[in-house]
Amino acid sequence: MTEHTKTDGLPGRDGLPQVLEKARPRNERMNSEKIECNACPVLCQISDGRSGACDRYANHGGTLVRVDPVLLLRRTLSGSEPQLVSFAGREAAAQPAPQGGAAAAPPAAPAWSGDLLLADEVFVTGVGSSTTYPDYKPAPFIVSSKAAGVDLVTVVTEGIFSYCSFKVKIDTDRFLGAEQANVRCKGEVVGHVTTAEYGSQMLSLGGVHHLTGGSKKEGRVTVEMMQALGNKQAVEFTIDGGSQILIQAGRAPVVNGVEEKRMRVGCGSATVGIFAKQLFGKLDEVVVVDDHITGVLTEHQAGRCLDMPPSGIKMRGRKSTPGRYFQVANPGVGWGGTDIADPLSIIETWDASVAWPGLRLLMTSTTGEHASWYVLDEALNPVEQEMPPEVRRIVERIGENCEPSLSTVLFLGGAGGSLRAGVTENPVLLTRAIKDALVNVTCGGAPAYVWPGGGITVMADVMRMPDNSFGTVPTPAIVAPIEFSMKLDDYRALGGHMDHVRTLEHALHRGAWHNEGAPTALAWAALPAANPWPLARPPLLG
Repeated sequence: MTEHTKTDGLPGRDGLPQVLEKARPRNERMNSEKIECNACPVLCQISDGRSGACDRYANHGGTLVRVDPVLLLRRTLSGSEPQLVSFAGREAAAQPAPQGGAAAAPPAAPAWSGDLLLADEVFVTGVGSSTTYPDYKPAPFIVSSKAAGVDLVTVVTEGIFSYCSFKVKIDTDRFLGAEQANVRCKGEVVGHVTTAEYGSQMLSLGGVHHLTGGSKKEGRVTVEMMQALGNKQAVEFTIDGGSQILIQAGRAPVVNGVEEKRMRVGCGSATVGIFAKQLFGKLDEVVVVDDHITGVLTEHQAGRCLDMPPSGIKMRGRKSTPGRYFQVANPGVGWGGTDIADPLSIIETWDASVAWPGLRLLMTSTTGEHASWYVLDEALNPVEQEMPPEVRRIVERIGENCEPSLSTVLFLGGAGGSLRAGVTENPVLLTRAIKDALVNVTCGGAPAYVWPGGGITVMADVMRMPDNSFGTVPTPAIVAPIEFSMKLDDYRALGGHMDHVRTLEHALHRGAWHNEGAPTALAWAALPAANPWPLARPPLLG
């Protein structure tokens, strides 16, 4: 996508402020064969056939071009692979080599066809759309369309985010690291372990303090890590005092070289309650080992409701309520997320006046991955034996009820001045309109959750965003797509840049307003099945 530049004019835009049309290069002695890119504050001076420091913009025959195509979503596009086409049948822009070498020819692409122009079928995403730096410039695409008879407008841009992070949910009982422990990538601190959630360990990665508040190396490693993680690539981390972990969005985490398989069905107490009735009559005692709450069936309310007699078992740890024990062991990568390899180590003793020889004991983890069967001998010592098939089937059912272990990566970004100024001259009106649910916010067409409170803080699952949605600039900061969709009347009411509203057909023919007609390309992709259509969300059509 063609980006604005201080060496380009704005063709066909008579009457726009002169400052928008042209500004002197930062370096008055700059070589005349170079052009200056102002897509971010770095202001790269780029020679013909080479790209800038971010590898997103390049000098193509004296014109600054966006290397990647603008991505458009269409509801009914057949096939799963994006289809690269050119605007109005023109040749797509040359693609510079990533390292800034000679420009390469673009992939072969069919000419654009007008039969794709169904207003309620096409959505312009921010992927490849360019940015709004300097801040006062309107967004590159302000596109009007009509859906279900309602006039809509979508304001599209690539935001430059310094205030952004990834919240990573890792489905595992394994101990990854203590809360607040540093998370490192290539030796640099890039985040920390945060509060664990039910069956999952949570990490906070990136953020403004790691991007700009530390050393240059810390900032560089952080932004590279964030780009890779957001683009669904695998990234390796180490946690101080904890584990080594390989994370990739949508894939199982690999902890200390072992791929995780299952997320626990529940804590030890919950597992006892869920399966108590199925286990009843097949054994005399069950202990479900868990680093949070270890469950003991005969003491548990579930066992009492089934009139199970007490077994006389005496557990280590701190008793919470009947049949529920905290801190039976330290967190770790063993049974149930504890540091134990021998489950009998959490049993202190047996009450000889209650327990009996032949007592049948099942010990299992919350995922069923670890399970052992014991029978007490004459001295009330547990002796491991082969597990009966009917008990084995229930242990397998515990595993069946555990969802596959997964790494979930959520992008969290604060949409500040550049984004809002690209929408309206009075940015607070956009913020208020979003909080009043008049504006639908998406990231690459994917639904975004807008946090309550001040500002525009959005969160989106990267697996629901298009591939390669994230880029970087060497300030350092993350570049991510964001779109604001609303009724045309609401856009007018919040003081939007109405002079830059163009029809979808015009936008697809001419490209971004700030450099219409320059070499540019777009790609079509099908709307992911998990995503709602961005222009169909109430109250847009309500």
